[in-house]
Amino acid sequence: MASKLFLPFSCIFFLASFVLPVLSHLHYPHLQPHGLLVNSTNPSPFGFLKAMKGCRKGEKLSGIRDLKLYLARFGYLNYQKTTNGQDLDEDHFDEELEAALKSYQVYYHLNATGTLDEPTVSKMVIPRCGFPDKETHHHTNNNSLHTVSHYRFFPGRPKWPRGKRHLTYGFGSRFPTRFMPPIARAFRKWDTASRYFTFSRARSYRSADLKISFARGSHGDGNPFDGPGGVLAHAFAPSDGRLHYDADDRWSVGAVRNAYDVETLALHEIGHLLGLDHSQFQNAIMWPTFRSGVTKGLNSDDIRGLRALYGI
Repeated sequence: MASKLFLPFSCIFFLASFVLPVLSHLHYPHLQPHGLLVNSTNPSPFGFLKAMKGCRKGEKLSGIRDLKLYLARFGYLNYQKTTNGQDLDEDHFDEELEAALKSYQVYYHLNATGTLDEPTVSKMVIPRCGFPDKETHHHTNNNSLHTVSHYRFFPGRPKWPRGKRHLTYGFGSRFPTRFMPPIARAFRKWDTASRYFTFSRARSYRSADLKISFARGSHGDGNPFDGPGGVLAHAFAPSDGRLHYDADDRWSVGAVRNAYDVETLALHEIGHLLGLDHSQFQNAIMWPTFRSGVTKGLNSDDIRGLRALYGI
């Protein structure tokens, strides 16, 4: 008969009171193979909208100020004092907020009810690019919005100089090496599609035309990230060249559940770097929102937009 091993009570107490708590605080990054994951239990920064579903003009409700901030952040609301002196900081659903909400609903092909209804909330909580959909101080005109296509340009149509057709890119320090190939693929896809730009990796990050890095929270460009599940990435119009991923979101190579494809976001943000604003065509890579576990490629709307901007 095999002998049994009995641990004294003092040993069991030691294991329970010391070893197990230590183990519970250990981290195993190798068990998270699909991307960067930090503070994954934090609620989405857009989650507050769910508690406000159904609110409408005339109501005063805690959280309406945050709704105004959301719409101001993405270009639908001028954040300033109203003519009657009422401060938009107040939790009051006024006419300006109703108009801004209708503008958002029109942009995303929703019924323009002016009410924070279920379809609108469902759209607003989806993670997205941090670049505004609209410029609140610029009205759309024939130079920036096309009636046949859905692509848009930035106000003033900034673009790279005519003689600057080859652009170099570089990665910031500590950029995960396994995310570099999918970003290089994204550049090759824009190269092939545009028949205008070519790209290559620079010898150093500092010398690159386009600088790509991961960042977290406030990171020095005036556009702080907001943690998991909100703004995923952002880039700047020509010829700034900066592209930032939010390190607090979970990233993957390819379609992985509960993670965002690095290449898909690169295709979108490279479009900004080259001069494209957000498109109102949902199949375009320049559509503003993204879902986890999904990959997406360039669309004819994206390609027509770039060629129209550069007169190709």
